[in-house]
Amino acid sequence: METEVHLITETQGSLGLVTLNRPRALNALTRGMCLGLEKALAAWASDDRIKTVAIRGAGERAFCAGGDIRAMAESASAGTSAAAGFLADEYRTNAAIGAFPKPYVALWRGIVMGGGAGVSVHGSHRLADASLTFAMPETAIGFIPDVGASYFLSRCPGMTGLYLGLTGARIGAGDALYLGLATAAFSAERHGALLEKFAAGEDAASAIAALQDAPPHAPIAERQREIDTLFSAPSVEMILERLDRDGGTFAGECAAAIRASSPLSARLAFAAFHHGRTLSRNECLKMEYRIGARAVMAPDFREGVRTQLVDKGATPRWNPPQFAGISDDMVAAHFASLGPRELVLD
Repeated sequence: METEVHLITETQGSLGLVTLNRPRALNALTRGMCLGLEKALAAWASDDRIKTVAIRGAGERAFCAGGDIRAMAESASAGTSAAAGFLADEYRTNAAIGAFPKPYVALWRGIVMGGGAGVSVHGSHRLADASLTFAMPETAIGFIPDVGASYFLSRCPGMTGLYLGLTGARIGAGDALYLGLATAAFSAERHGALLEKFAAGEDAASAIAALQDAPPHAPIAERQREIDTLFSAPSVEMILERLDRDGGTFAGECAAAIRASSPLSARLAFAAFHHGRTLSRNECLKMEYRIGARAVMAPDFREGVRTQLVDKGATPRWNPPQFAGISDDMVAAHFASLGPRELVLD
């Protein structure tokens, strides 16, 4: 067993087991946790004794609620490169998971948000417990859905991924399965039995199939046609126009969520989603790093973290405060090359 502060990696027979071990912080990722996970994967990829890797979160409340945004905001306020460094390490870990040559099984229970999606969605299997709450709420803190979200959200059916990215909507196990974000419904009570099968060297897919639950109801499936119509507009502003014209409860909730978010973040998330539809996973991560390395140092990120974590419930003062103040050139500048600071993955 090896412990890197808040990450526990251990082997049990044919199983490589990772535990995200910050339960009081909902297992939010630190830079050390990302580096430790990447190191473990590199070792297990070439270890013939390891047939399957599983990752879980300590405690019952969360698999992982995201990255340590408080630490990132402190870095941004101090003008240091630590926040961008964290993003680079996190994205390299996401890429390593996507390229991992063996079954990589995420045991989802409770909250899975932001960085928690990044250390799970790119693997081969995501098992969703009935307690799952999945969301990508980054625009509400002046950031963007990242960790490869431009890749995996853009591959959800229709415009459902854009809906999740712009509104930060929370979904459960049934919706996660329908959207392809989860791969099986699986009770947390059976995690122990599943890990025993992995440790014994049983084929991962067969072991999961023997213990999985029937897929639960997926409410988003009933709304997909509506979501596709509302969110297929060619800009965020036109999406809001469609939502306002619709006038229904659902449309009103979506419009309110978008308007509460950073307008610049919403514009960036919209552009990244549409670019991501034609890019590979690693290309999406590189694109997101260009955006994220700039956004994490911008006023909206600090303002979003302030209103979420410090002055909870305060109304954020976004800059610019309205969509009308955001030019196409301002958006495009976030996608421009970082030159020598580009993220290297290949």
